[in-house]
Amino acid sequence: MAEQPKTESHDPDFPEAYLQFMRTGWRNDALEVTARPEAPNYAKRRAELSAAFPGETLVIPTGREKVRANDTDYHFRPGSDYVYLTGDADPDGVLIMRPSGSGHDAVVYTHDRNSKETDAFFRSRNGELWVGRRHTLGERSTELGVETRPYEQLGHALADLAPSRTRVLRGLDAAVDRAILGYDPDPRVRRDRALAVAISELKLIKDEWEIAQLQDAIDATVRGFEDVARVLPADRSVKERLLEGVFGLRARHDGNDVGYSSIVGGGPHATILHWVRNTGVTTPGELLLMDMGVEGTTFYTADVTRTVPVNGTFSPLQRQVYDIVHASQQAGMDVIKPGVTYSEIHKTCMHVLAEGLDALGLLPVSVDEAVSEQSTVYRRWTLHGAGHMLGIDVHDCSNARKEHYRDGDLREGMVLTVEPGLYFQPEDDLVPEELRGIGVRIEDDILVTADGYRNMSAGLPRSSADVEAWLASQREAGPRLPE
Repeated sequence: MAEQPKTESHDPDFPEAYLQFMRTGWRNDALEVTARPEAPNYAKRRAELSAAFPGETLVIPTGREKVRANDTDYHFRPGSDYVYLTGDADPDGVLIMRPSGSGHDAVVYTHDRNSKETDAFFRSRNGELWVGRRHTLGERSTELGVETRPYEQLGHALADLAPSRTRVLRGLDAAVDRAILGYDPDPRVRRDRALAVAISELKLIKDEWEIAQLQDAIDATVRGFEDVARVLPADRSVKERLLEGVFGLRARHDGNDVGYSSIVGGGPHATILHWVRNTGVTTPGELLLMDMGVEGTTFYTADVTRTVPVNGTFSPLQRQVYDIVHASQQAGMDVIKPGVTYSEIHKTCMHVLAEGLDALGLLPVSVDEAVSEQSTVYRRWTLHGAGHMLGIDVHDCSNARKEHYRDGDLREGMVLTVEPGLYFQPEDDLVPEELRGIGVRIEDDILVTADGYRNMSAGLPRSSADVEAWLASQREAGPRLPE
């Protein structure tokens, strides 16, 4: 699995005189590298994972860079489970945890820096003069607090593993998947699935460092919403992509990037749950729904939604719909505490939404029948659940078993979103015309505490009156650049 020099057919040929000149006169300066303060956190997670699989080898890849077009790659984002266990953000890395007397020995196989003993450092498009200084293996080991070995040795390391005693986090690196095959595909799938499940369930409870990373990302997200509000005109239309871009600037400045594709939906686009094309415009008199989150530099992400009146004031009908959603969200948040089932939040939110739909005259049955498992007709106007776990992924812990997630109890240290919504499609003939095209969602990021909860995104207002006052104050303050 040696790293190949990356060149293109249109790259120029170089005369020997140039090559000889480029091979001389370079220093090899060392970087000042120290151990990351959070390195013990990653070691603790590896130890917890080790305890779940005694005597077995565990293989966790981060994934490879993906081509966007021709010789242009997408911006690399490390595999969530790999970075959760190592903190390493470079592509192609593979964590192998081998059984030892004390549990497991962890080794990260990763690329060394380009040696100036070959021409790759200046001729290859992944060479150092093209993409910047890469850490040496020793520098990376010091920084991460884990042993590192050359990526070129990975193939031999994988070939030496016994498939019957090895579990692989699959679907991230095809070469790793091919290297470790099972004798019986069905048990192989079950064995590997158990590894993915175990990591997801470790991620359910956030430690203090993780909570701090999430809070940083959420605070940056609050600033991003403020940035958008300050450039949102009350009296004329602007493109949804302008607002997306303003928030994206904050995400790149204060964090790593956006945690997911931003949803910026003006008017009827607010009724499309995953409206990420953002090709429309805002219109005074309509609502604007924005679902956006900053991913921090350690890859923990916020996930926040606000719905605002473009002209600054909700119409009576818009306010009625908004207040139903706000009441639903508050009711769901109010039940949060350790020991409450995760599903209870959903049921509480949905019952309030159903009551609101009944008050609007839309339910064809009673509220109790509408929310019953045999009916759920209210979902025509909401579609999604009340929230999800949040962490190093926007939909964190996705491989956790139902009995530990959807059907499980809340525990201190869990972080989840609460995000009810109502969406009245423009084509829906079962709602009055004046409701068609109205979409409202309110979403906040909630930490389960010892005796209840803390709204980590409380820096943004939620009630209809507070949203109006906040929007006015941001507009008065005027545009700003991130500092």
